[in-house]
Amino acid sequence: MLTITDLAVKFPSRFGDFTAIEDVDMTIAPGEIHGLVGESGAGKSTVGAAVIGLLQTPGYIAGGTLTLGDTDLRDLSDGQAHAIRGDRISMIFQDPQTSLNPLMTIEDQLVETIQAHSDVSHAAALKRAVDLLEDIGIENAAARIKSYPHQFSGGMRQRVVIALAICTDPELIIADEPTTALDVAVQSQVLDLIRRLARDRKIAFMLITHDIGVIAQVADRVTVMRHGKVMETGETAQVLGAPRHPYTRALMDAVPPLDRRIDRFRVPQEADTGPITQDNAAEAWLLEGIEQDPIGLSLSNLCVRFPGTRTSLWRKPDPYVALHDISFDIRPASIMGLVGESGSGKSTLAKAITGLVTPSSGTMTLGDDTLPGGKSRSRHHPSRQLIQMVFQDPYSSLNSRQTIGAILAEPLWFYGFTPDPSDRRRLAASMLELVGMAPDAIDKYPHQFSGGQRQRIAVARTLLARPRFLICDEPTSALDVSIQAEILNLLKDLQAKFGLTILFISHNLAVVRQMADDTAVLRNGRIEEIGSTEALYANPQADYTRTLLSLTPVMPISWQAPTG
Repeated sequence: MLTITDLAVKFPSRFGDFTAIEDVDMTIAPGEIHGLVGESGAGKSTVGAAVIGLLQTPGYIAGGTLTLGDTDLRDLSDGQAHAIRGDRISMIFQDPQTSLNPLMTIEDQLVETIQAHSDVSHAAALKRAVDLLEDIGIENAAARIKSYPHQFSGGMRQRVVIALAICTDPELIIADEPTTALDVAVQSQVLDLIRRLARDRKIAFMLITHDIGVIAQVADRVTVMRHGKVMETGETAQVLGAPRHPYTRALMDAVPPLDRRIDRFRVPQEADTGPITQDNAAEAWLLEGIEQDPIGLSLSNLCVRFPGTRTSLWRKPDPYVALHDISFDIRPASIMGLVGESGSGKSTLAKAITGLVTPSSGTMTLGDDTLPGGKSRSRHHPSRQLIQMVFQDPYSSLNSRQTIGAILAEPLWFYGFTPDPSDRRRLAASMLELVGMAPDAIDKYPHQFSGGQRQRIAVARTLLARPRFLICDEPTSALDVSIQAEILNLLKDLQAKFGLTILFISHNLAVVRQMADDTAVLRNGRIEEIGSTEALYANPQADYTRTLLSLTPVMPISWQAPTG
């Protein structure tokens, strides 16, 4: 189906040509799911972009061959390449929200795509679109096709994107991180759909991902890339079950196990985490400002309701209940894991604790102080400083127009910790060192750093507020496994060093097992199960918990990563 030989892609700049990938060889057969795995910057997405002809300007293919069946993809004119895109080759992007036009209904988008590649009437295209939605598992497709993208959940939007990709009967689909932002239940449904399409329609898939568990679950063959080169390729069972290349073994070691708890996440030996010096000024400053006794959080009968959508002029809409009578305690200096599907209420709970959402009823107590809810909690309320949050996407949570120094100095200025700009700069540079960054990063901008480095900067900004309670909302879901391991080790070290209490929200159950002392399982705004993490994972009591654990992708049994 697809043959790639000695592929090289370069990006010219004023400093010379940057070689993004070189000497890449790969073959994908009809009906085969070929996994392409590696860390961020390995060149995975560049391979996919080269195949479909969507390389960013001024990038160009510097050498090698690309053959789809009997067609030489490098020999095509712009018009011929445009005709092949969507017709013989389709693509599924990571974020379905950005792949769909928010101003067009699903019907308009599917019908437009079908008619662009087939000489059929609107009625025939509409019937095919409805049949496709039913085939990929969207219930009541004839009615739902009239909806807009924002009226679907993340998993449903990804199904629509898959429908757009297959509506032209392509021979090859390039799926670029199609399940990264999905919870385990929705991820399992999407992967089952990809597997069924490959089996029944003989569509070849290039599955680009950093999630080795996903590769182990669905891929027939796998290619491991690093720094633009192929490290290892072969049958999935062979590559993941008995990896030959040291880099593949390092990636495997970094994957957190689901069946046991380890002390620390393993990272590649060459990873420079920036050792903390003995006389770090930021560490001393934090210890000076933090009380000796850690504080916990108690929630009692917490409810959050949102106004319903009015469907009649005469009838008041019923409210939407996002959280139902949530009650639990987070012990001082402990980590509480919070897991559940998308829409279960995890982020709503985090917003209620931080004061971004007003609870309808119930109480929240931080230490000995009752927290006011929502708008009644002023910007200068002590809890605004004591409770801080680490968000999922560090790029969007950092101001792209400010230097790192200005970003880190802001909490020092806002909370009045130091009026002297030179002192703020000194503490900011020291805090960068504390989280494993070079102090000279202080004069750079967020776009000049990798995703893992930006997340370290986000953690540094959080610590400069001298918090006592941290909420980590999916802090590593967008990171590859080795960078994830570094960030999670950092959070563990900081929690132990400063006695922080942490609410750790994630849909990755393997990560939660390694991080959390206790775990709560949330479903449809209700607590399904709560207790000691080890007891919950060893013997889950709720059917829903057992279902989540069974759906979590795991590594091949034949591969045993080192303990520790």
